[in-house]
Amino acid sequence: MPKSFYITTAIAYVNGAPHVGHALELVQGDVIARYHRLLGDDTYFLTGTDEHGQKLSFLAEKEGTTPQAIADKNSALFSNIVQRLNISNDFFIRTTADFHTSACQVLWKKLVAAGDIYQGVYEGYYCVGCEAFILEKDLVDGVCPIHKKSPELLQEENYFFRLSKYSDTIRRLISTDELHIFPESRKKEMLNIIGEEGLRDVSFSRPRKVLNWGVAVPDDPDQVMYVWCDALANYITALDYEHNGERFLKYWPANVQLIGKDILRFHAGIWIGMLLSAGIAVPKNMYVHGFITSEGQKMSKSLGNVVDPSEYVNEFGVDSFRYYLLKEIPTGDDGDFSRRRFVELYSADLANGLGNLTQRVLTMAEKYFSSKVARPEGFSDDEIESLVNDVWKNYQGFFGNFELKSALESVWKLVEYANQYVDRKKPWVMAKENPSELQRVLYALLEILRLIALLMAPFLPETSGRIFFNLGIGGKEMGFLSNVVFGKHEKYTISKGEALFPRVLPS
Repeated sequence: MPKSFYITTAIAYVNGAPHVGHALELVQGDVIARYHRLLGDDTYFLTGTDEHGQKLSFLAEKEGTTPQAIADKNSALFSNIVQRLNISNDFFIRTTADFHTSACQVLWKKLVAAGDIYQGVYEGYYCVGCEAFILEKDLVDGVCPIHKKSPELLQEENYFFRLSKYSDTIRRLISTDELHIFPESRKKEMLNIIGEEGLRDVSFSRPRKVLNWGVAVPDDPDQVMYVWCDALANYITALDYEHNGERFLKYWPANVQLIGKDILRFHAGIWIGMLLSAGIAVPKNMYVHGFITSEGQKMSKSLGNVVDPSEYVNEFGVDSFRYYLLKEIPTGDDGDFSRRRFVELYSADLANGLGNLTQRVLTMAEKYFSSKVARPEGFSDDEIESLVNDVWKNYQGFFGNFELKSALESVWKLVEYANQYVDRKKPWVMAKENPSELQRVLYALLEILRLIALLMAPFLPETSGRIFFNLGIGGKEMGFLSNVVFGKHEKYTISKGEALFPRVLPS
């Protein structure tokens, strides 16, 4: 019976259009989900949009429309970019859905039953950009470190969640890696946030007169749920938590919750406290990625340097865009998006590297063997087999440690080796001087191409599929990662097709 595997991304807030930062998280999540499907795991992949909150109310008022209309319009943009990036999610959740609302209210009542919801007066600094209260010690020169604006000093009567009650347990879960946070630097960061004093109780609702756009607090029409019991709950409401449904029983706890570094404290703190209070198992891993700058600067509409994923997908193709995000942006750290560097990588790695290799090998198979190359009798090659085994071992290890960039680079060792192998063996000379050896060389190259396509499938699925088609391999023959065995495929029937990555870039 296949193992279940559940991965979630954070849900994107719908006060604007998707940008390259959203794309990074979606692509990273997709790579992990595809990898586990290729391992044979029963995989469920969730993404979606967060559609409540004060910012949306303000935006609707400014534009003379309704929060729901803005949520509908911008959620569609995110749903579209999910499709454009070839993301293999199983469900796209919207927090304005009725099932989500009712499930959040069920969860709230669980927290009440545990004695962890109480009323009180909150006075503190509130950042509209973050839609969160900020402790004075976390301000930098009096402003929010993320939005660079002074927060408002508010006093409200709210409901509170007794997060302090679970502080020691959360510290233990993280310290012992029962809740495993990758990379290690983020684990240390979260433990520092908890510190010796522990986590404080958090404001859990807001007065309806202040925030009317959200999920109603059960049994109190004057209060609306704050973001925590609404947005964070999506990870279980999408699984039919409300009815203890089949998906919830099968997939929870999540194997991986993928988030940005700016929301670590909410996910590894408040969310875990909520789960403990409700008697729900905590997730197994949290993978944390960094931010993307644009040409060395923070992305900003005023600077005109916001990277629109759709523009690059239209111009260079979806896999070229995915490749840049996965190869150039350190998986768990900050990175930069540069058009100049994009073109360099496209030319060097994709057009001249993988694309050139594929075209050379397919052309030679077509020319010297009429597009049909069978495995030679008694075939073996210890050097290539050893390389493949090393790549496969490292590849698995990198995936296990949330090192997607390194896993992708390990596949490129096969690309580089194969190009060097062609130059070293010179099949065009061999065709004249040693034709009996030519079949062994071409078969070996086709096998390397097959393994590149298989190992690359989580990263560049469209390109992988095209290579399999070129090799005459389709459907079930493409197989699982259990087929990472050199010399396994018996016969290739080549269909060359167009170049994978044209050398002449679009203007």
